[in-house]
Amino acid sequence: MLDVRRLRLLRELALRGTIAAVAEALSFTPSAVSQQLGTLEREAGVALLERSGRGVRLTPAGENLVRHAEAVLERLERAAAELAEARHGPAGPLRIGAFPTASRTIVPGALARLAARHPALEPRVSETDPAGVAHALRAGDLDVALIHDYDLVPAPLEPGLAAEPLCEEAMFLASHAPAPADLEGLALLAHWRDAPWIMSAPDTLCRQVTEQVCRAAGFVPRVRHQVDEFATVLAFVAAGQGCAVVPELGATSAPSGVFLTPLPVRRRTRVAFRSGAGPHPAVTALTRALRESVPGRLGDA
Repeated sequence: MLDVRRLRLLRELALRGTIAAVAEALSFTPSAVSQQLGTLEREAGVALLERSGRGVRLTPAGENLVRHAEAVLERLERAAAELAEARHGPAGPLRIGAFPTASRTIVPGALARLAARHPALEPRVSETDPAGVAHALRAGDLDVALIHDYDLVPAPLEPGLAAEPLCEEAMFLASHAPAPADLEGLALLAHWRDAPWIMSAPDTLCRQVTEQVCRAAGFVPRVRHQVDEFATVLAFVAAGQGCAVVPELGATSAPSGVFLTPLPVRRRTRVAFRSGAGPHPAVTALTRALRESVPGRLGDA
């Protein structure tokens, strides 16, 4: 009988590429990962890995087993969801990942609704950039998370994950002076091509979308400040420190001196979880509470 925990390690190796990366993500030592994968090979009775330079890669048999592992792990999540519903409904810890703007504008209302409806549920929120959500969900560090993507920077779901749409919002150019009245769309950005820019860290989706829309407008932005929190970004804009691209949820309390001009870009937010976990009573309760807590002006995704 194949061990499910070892199948999970094999799946993570297929996604991450190296034993060291799997070990780091799952808080194991590389030798422990290698030992477990070796045991899995003996259980399977066929080579699953082969040497490739200094690393390893999956054999055709290993790749085929990963496909079966995905199906097995999804069915186990579905079984856990059904058992939870039959046992007691939403109860116990629920580890939630959320990006900062959602943590400030959507999550508090959802937590209040959960507390009123399901007092036995124990939501635990961690601010998590969407770029790190997939690994955290698959590793079991999170049970559910809010993720987002953009028109110009789509983010397809990684294997082992599923998602439900939550909301869609506009994106704005934030500047310290009004945009010329005769410009619209991406031409607005080109007007600010020589201005300094305020962006988030390089490994975030927010940074990627700003760089992408600037390239679409025909220039490479000159980054002066790196700031992740949009309230601080807008304070910098108000102080004349540069321009920025901000989502609607991040622009709810723009200070005086900041001009917000709509851009032809949308941000879509989804509720993500492990494949098969959608029917889990805690996941469905949270998804409902989140939907009810989205500001009414935002359209459904």
